[in-house]
Amino acid sequence: MPERQFIPVRFAVLTVSDTRTLADDKSGQTLADRIGEAGHEVVDRAIVPDDSGRIRRLVQAWCADPRVDAVITTGGTGFTGRDVTPEALEPLFEKRMDGFSQVFHRISFEKIGTSTIQSRATAGLIGQTFVFVLPGSPGACRDAWDSILRDQFDYRHTPCNFVEIMPRLDEHLKRGGGVS
Repeated sequence: MPERQFIPVRFAVLTVSDTRTLADDKSGQTLADRIGEAGHEVVDRAIVPDDSGRIRRLVQAWCADPRVDAVITTGGTGFTGRDVTPEALEPLFEKRMDGFSQVFHRISFEKIGTSTIQSRATAGLIGQTFVFVLPGSPGACRDAWDSILRDQFDYRHTPCNFVEIMPRLDEHLKRGGGVS
């Protein structure tokens, strides 16, 4: 079998925080650095406060933007009153990616033990765009990228990866919106 060629993917990175700026956003920078080091492109990066409406509007705009293949958010996945990222985005998921959360928590458990249960990391598809909701720590962002997302966004990764299915994510639209 011939070796597959690398295909770059275009990402948007959102940090959800009431206190961070681009100058001190270590989690967003961790993701941006790792995405770039892997050969992909960060087409947009932003910081918004812990506000469901603002989170939802920006992620929806990115998902409608043909330049964006995947969105990664960091922050707002805990249990305090200001942690609203899962509530903002999960209702938009057309398909949930339950396996992402399960694998993320397994990896996290190996590093931080039972404290992993304080994160509500989640993922799904909004239209044809992959959306990943990560905790707001650089360590969690490293774990998610290095142990899960880097391989899944590498077309050369076998036995399967997200890149190879990206052209088929809109099949439901070709069938008239219904599932056969």
